[in-house]
Amino acid sequence: MSTDVIILAAGQGKRMHSRLPKVLQPIAQRPMLQHVIETARALVHAAPIVVYGHGGEQVRAAFAQQGDLRWAEQAQQLGTGHAVAQALPQCGAGMALVLYGDTPLLTSATLRELLIAAGTDRVAVLTAHMADPTGYGRIVRDTHGNVQRIVEQKDALQSELAIHEINTGVIAAPVEQLRRWLPMLRNGNAQGEYYLTDIIGMAVEAGIPVEGVVAADAVETAGVNDKRQLATLERAYQLRQADRLLAAGVTLIDPARFDLRGTVEHGQDVEIDINVILEGTVKLGHGVKIGPNCHLKNVTLGDGVVIKANTVIEDSEVGKGSDIGPFARIRPDSVLGEQVHIGNFVELKKARLGNGTKAGHLAYLGDTVIGQRVNISAGVITCNYDGANKHQTTIGDDAFIGTDTQLVAPVTIEDRAYIAAGSTITLTAPADALTICRARGQKSIAGWKKPTKQVK
Repeated sequence: MSTDVIILAAGQGKRMHSRLPKVLQPIAQRPMLQHVIETARALVHAAPIVVYGHGGEQVRAAFAQQGDLRWAEQAQQLGTGHAVAQALPQCGAGMALVLYGDTPLLTSATLRELLIAAGTDRVAVLTAHMADPTGYGRIVRDTHGNVQRIVEQKDALQSELAIHEINTGVIAAPVEQLRRWLPMLRNGNAQGEYYLTDIIGMAVEAGIPVEGVVAADAVETAGVNDKRQLATLERAYQLRQADRLLAAGVTLIDPARFDLRGTVEHGQDVEIDINVILEGTVKLGHGVKIGPNCHLKNVTLGDGVVIKANTVIEDSEVGKGSDIGPFARIRPDSVLGEQVHIGNFVELKKARLGNGTKAGHLAYLGDTVIGQRVNISAGVITCNYDGANKHQTTIGDDAFIGTDTQLVAPVTIEDRAYIAAGSTITLTAPADALTICRARGQKSIAGWKKPTKQVK
């Protein structure tokens, strides 16, 4: 039997004090609603039905690229029962699973257990045990443990307030029964709303079994109403990610100070220090070590790469055995070969560096293609922008670029060229020559011999 997932996402979220609709508030830099949609997709083939209301244009625009989503508008927020009624016309003849756009930590495993309990003709409600159930609807069971009804906090008797099993709001029920029950809902309660939870009593009265499935971890059922709760769930989400990586053999120096805001593939013996942020798609080879306070976004690191403290890398690749940092910045479209060294306060942008090339400190290399075994000294700058367009600098194999050199693009430094310190290079520097361009003007010295180390 088919299942339709209905996601309620119409709430305003006044306590967020934000112009952003509540379901667009981020967990791991993705909207809460996105997490719920992904969980729904992992459960059933049919695209979920999203019930939207407050900030509807923003919500729909945020998911415009997901063209298969189905949408149902709740023009007036009259309660959860009213919200589900807006989605029913798009449901098939099977089961409906009702989720919430502000409950981002629910897992497909828990929801699959709920659907199994509901079967094809029962109602199943997801519950949780909480030490402090304040604010939640309580699950009222009979002496045999059968679910009889759900009573909201504001409508509960004193004896019912003492119950610690709470309603998460997540319900699975036959669509045929929902079509019968929802028009029968009444709003004679403290909130003046049409509660979806009232169908529990209707099911019991009709003799339809109601299964209460207790979530193993109450944290995954938690909703978000304010920024404090948002921060709490962010940390819970990150600890879940960290635990998964630890179980897979990654060393996290402090799991409480690690953020994964995307996906990561990793080899063995990977070590990640504190306050590291991995964002987007990250691939880490065997033996990768990432120092503290680093931010990596859409990055591939080869085997044995070492990223030192306070380094930022974005949309780039680093070959095996290379070391980067500390305090380095690798900007988008940079590709580093093997055994490359990038030291402190070096910035790359759209740069390709060959194997064994080194830039030890205080350099900017933008729109640059650099060969193998090149030495970039301190203070070297590629002047790639003329105020209107970007231009490329090309540096051949085994070249040496002296301290405080400016390479004014477009320009080529040929293989084994040696650029003297303090030069401003605007013309091609020929191979196997020392090129100097200081106040006296540029000249090349033919037959020049590279210095050799003195034997001590």
